[in-house]
Amino acid sequence: MAKENLQVLTALDVAKTQWYHFTAIIIAGMGFFTDAYDLFCISLVTKLLGRIYYHVDGAAKPGTLPPNVSAAVNGVAFCGTLAGQLFFGWLGDKMGRKRVYGMTLMLMVICSIASGLSFGHNAKAVMSTLCFFRFWLGFGIGGDYPLSATIMSEYANKKTRGAFIAAVFAMQGFGIMAGGIFAIIISSAFKTKFDAPAYEVDAAGSTVSQADFVWRIILMVGALPAALTYYWRMKMPETARYTALVAKNAKQAANDMSKVLQVDIEAEPQKVEQFAQQPANSFGLFSKEFLRRHGLHLLGTTSTWFLLDIAFYSQNLFQKDIFSAIGWIPPAKTMNAIEEVYRIARAQTLIALCSTVPGYWFTVAFIDKMGRFAIQLMGFFFMTVFMFALAIPYNHWTHKDNRIGFVMIYSLTFFFANFGPNATTFVVPAEIFPARLRSTCHGISAASGKLGAMVGAFGFLYLAQNQDKTKTDAGYPAGIGVKNSLLVLGGINFLGILFTFLVPESKGKSLEEMSRENEDENGEVPVLEQSSSLNNRTVPVY
Repeated sequence: MAKENLQVLTALDVAKTQWYHFTAIIIAGMGFFTDAYDLFCISLVTKLLGRIYYHVDGAAKPGTLPPNVSAAVNGVAFCGTLAGQLFFGWLGDKMGRKRVYGMTLMLMVICSIASGLSFGHNAKAVMSTLCFFRFWLGFGIGGDYPLSATIMSEYANKKTRGAFIAAVFAMQGFGIMAGGIFAIIISSAFKTKFDAPAYEVDAAGSTVSQADFVWRIILMVGALPAALTYYWRMKMPETARYTALVAKNAKQAANDMSKVLQVDIEAEPQKVEQFAQQPANSFGLFSKEFLRRHGLHLLGTTSTWFLLDIAFYSQNLFQKDIFSAIGWIPPAKTMNAIEEVYRIARAQTLIALCSTVPGYWFTVAFIDKMGRFAIQLMGFFFMTVFMFALAIPYNHWTHKDNRIGFVMIYSLTFFFANFGPNATTFVVPAEIFPARLRSTCHGISAASGKLGAMVGAFGFLYLAQNQDKTKTDAGYPAGIGVKNSLLVLGGINFLGILFTFLVPESKGKSLEEMSRENEDENGEVPVLEQSSSLNNRTVPVY
């Protein structure tokens, strides 16, 4: 006979949307706001770093970061993020979600500030210290992925769980936009106070000494939102699913959720013991049983996130180069250093405002109506279509009269990335694996995504270079050009469609139903019903 689910978990599954849900979204979401700000703000200032630290007297163009330095500055945070996702994901299942959550936040705050304080006056010292601190910043950011997703999934009810997890991830859109807006404000203020001629008029004078403060301020401000939410993170109780199913402390789980839900919940220690003794709740990550039950699921979540992030991050980190290629940002020599920051920030903010942010919130609105599978399949499909629509007639889009059309289609690819796999690849791994492995498996899936981001970030630096060696950026070999790079990205998106078929649908199902943790010896799963011992007048139910 199938086992009845724990009362505390049933109470969470059927709870109406209430204030504690929104509190959890804000607390977890502000971490993601910071993550996005910190990861993407570097792309706003890389051109400025090149002008300040790699200026060459007499050169026709402003200084740029050498290929190896540019790859390191842009990619080192991803290396740290990948390591952090694996380490903190594992630690979240060993020590508990809450205890590890505070560690990641403090690491992010300290390293954001330290990144802006990168010391030294010569290029080697500044770039070395910047890369060092951005690695550890990424390490902290990495921990936020599995922990935020797992905490939100374990707090949510089953009817609107997808929207709640997606809402946490959607704060990334606001983080990207906030980075652009803040860079616009800072660059405008410095440009007004310390105006300078364009590079072609006065090469040395186009980069004022005060420009060194601009990039430092932009990087350091990322510490503020994380620091402001630290207190509230520490006040959150541990999730009931970790406390009951992993730590096996039935009394603590019941006490914590009684306060959150404002209802009396029975501890049921005997039932927790019964859960722990079931074969479904004892196998490990590297066991044949895990492979049989969840092997294809893990392959699906890792592969789709890997493919998505190759396309997503190669666009996002280097969209300033695409805008330059079609003339949306003027040639570097026609601007001074601070004006270039302003123009890049404005372009990225417009893309975030028009496509990135709306895409995230469309996912929040529809994920529990359409389901994860349909949204992910639709997103990959339209990303493939629009990427080929940009790539095949690429020469058409480079003509001045057609630039607005290029930007519109480019924005649509971002819209369907976010109203699509960029959100669903974050949501699904937090729903389909057992509680004792949930954070670890989400960390593995997210780390696979960051591996894809590194392929996109490093590879696009070289791939998108002009095929004519004389027209490449300083220090780069000839690439395959922007057109061919977009064709490659289109093919990667198509592979994403195929691998999506490995991912199960979790809409409307409890976490225990998806992970099959409440199976009995015969493999039967109970229909989750509200326990008769709950007071129907005080527990909000659908």
